[in-house]
Amino acid sequence: MKVQVDGVDLYELQPWEIKVLENELISETLEEDCKRRLHWVLNHKVKQCYNRLESQWIDKLRKDPEVTNIPLDEKEFSEMVMARPDYKNRSQREAEAED
Repeated sequence: MKVQVDGVDLYELQPWEIKVLENELISETLEEDCKRRLHWVLNHKVKQCYNRLESQWIDKLRKDPEVTNIPLDEKEFSEMVMARPDYKNRSQREAEAED
């Protein structure tokens, strides 16, 4: 069983690893179960990152007199923050810290 993203193999379960999983998981639904778990991991990471983004920006937005509306929707809030000229992603913040 392989895990791929955009056609690139990221991870391949070896036969012995599949047997180890089948010791605890139902063989007939193993593939679907693995997909569900991977989906959960990625969704959980996005949620954690969003929560940190929100906590970092909510006070800044409230104090900005030009901001008259703060979206409750996660996608709209994220897009609003990331469209601001003072927003920097992690790579940009780390590069700035190195200077």
